[in-house]
Amino acid sequence: MDKRDRAAGFRQRLTSAMADAGLNRSALAREAGVDRSTLSQLLAEGDTRLPNAQLVAECATALGVSADWLLCLSERRERPGDLLAASMRVAEARRASVDDQILDWHREARGYKIRHVPATLPDILKTEAMLRWEYAAFLGRTPDQAIGATMDRLDWLRSGGSDYEIAVPRHELEALAAGEGYYRGLPRAIRAEQCAVLSRRTAELYPSLRLHAFDARRLFSAPVTVFGPLLAVIYVGKHYLSFRSEERVRTLTEHFDWLVRECEVDARDLPRFVEGLAVT
Repeated sequence: MDKRDRAAGFRQRLTSAMADAGLNRSALAREAGVDRSTLSQLLAEGDTRLPNAQLVAECATALGVSADWLLCLSERRERPGDLLAASMRVAEARRASVDDQILDWHREARGYKIRHVPATLPDILKTEAMLRWEYAAFLGRTPDQAIGATMDRLDWLRSGGSDYEIAVPRHELEALAAGEGYYRGLPRAIRAEQCAVLSRRTAELYPSLRLHAFDARRLFSAPVTVFGPLLAVIYVGKHYLSFRSEERVRTLTEHFDWLVRECEVDARDLPRFVEGLAVT
């Protein structure tokens, strides 16, 4: 950029930031620790001079903006630290509060496709009996809270808010039918009902809801949900890590789409696959 253009851009952005912050020249001069006359000269129409780095930094700090933005080196007004804080947040995964947060994320992404890799089976497809067994011993969560949250999300899905695409490891479905691993101790009657509901509901809700199964011996994924282009959330147990950075959301979207491309059981075949599982 030509020096004259950069100087003009600096004046324009400094004036805009002052207006947004509600600071006049005298107030900014005090905050930045410079003479008002120095600031007035920089803001004089037609002046081609640029301030030194110290003055730019002081003005940027006083105005809460990026120094690179003031100098037209970036289109982002936020300071680097603010950008980092906004791009990744940690939310505590308590059932009492985080369900509201999850529903808020769903509402925010209304109209966009939501991609989801659950920690076990997706809550939205679980039976009431399954939820009561699962959450009876779960720290910080009660079965009634889990059931209420699941019904809220199921109602939201049926309202046509967004398409929902889910990918689970194939062994998760097989372990449910066999009563192995995570599902050891779950009564056969509950497992049989869960398989029947899983098959029926995925058929009823297709294509608004699409459930795929992938081979975890070849592929791996942590529990993650991508809310359209707006937000990606990784579940780590006690906390959710949420990302709003465009690059990170795109990376996790590509990761999910890779799982779907490599899946062993397509959403159209999933109901028949579950029906064919031997519940023992």
